Amino acid sequence: MKKNLSAKLKSVPRSSLWTVAVLMLLLSACGSRKYTVKNTASAAAAAEAMGKLKNKSLYRFITDWSGVRYRLGGLDKNGIDCSGFALLLEKNIYGIDLPRRSKDQAQVIRDKDWGQLREGDLIFFSFGGAEVDHVGIYLNDDFFVHASTTRGVVVDNIKLPAYQKALVKAGPVKN
Repeated sequence: MKKNLSAKLKSVPRSSLWTVAVLMLLLSACGSRKYTVKNTASAAAAAEAMGKLKNKSLYRFITDWSGVRYRLGGLDKNGIDCSGFALLLEKNIYGIDLPRRSKDQAQVIRDKDWGQLREGDLIFFSFGGAEVDHVGIYLNDDFFVHASTTRGVVVDNIKLPAYQKALVKAGPVKN
């Protein structure tokens, strides 16, 4: 004869139920991280760019923050915005203090030509008009890392048309 579910659950020791619940939570957490690049060719190229980083602390910082969701004004792993991500990366990796807002950050860089960019240089965009409203950090081979409003912290290719249209300026922080 069939027992109902509650009767079955009563016969299982509480410790077993807790173990199953914790395992289910852990397993579901493994799949909760967002994919940062949808195209597998792009994902492979982004992984290759990450592998070419000269500064291994930068590599660790990016992988540690990869997939953290975007949150306007955020400055921690519960959510971060683009200027907050740039601020933390520059401070933790290069010991450089930046202003909090991306348009203010754009004022403290030495503008460079695109072909002269180096690992760690800042890249600024204007998606909503004339003012700078987004920032990322150049890696190499046309790849940069940033906190995307839709995908969180990701590595992207600067050659994508949306980025090319919005690119305003780029370069290192002035000494």
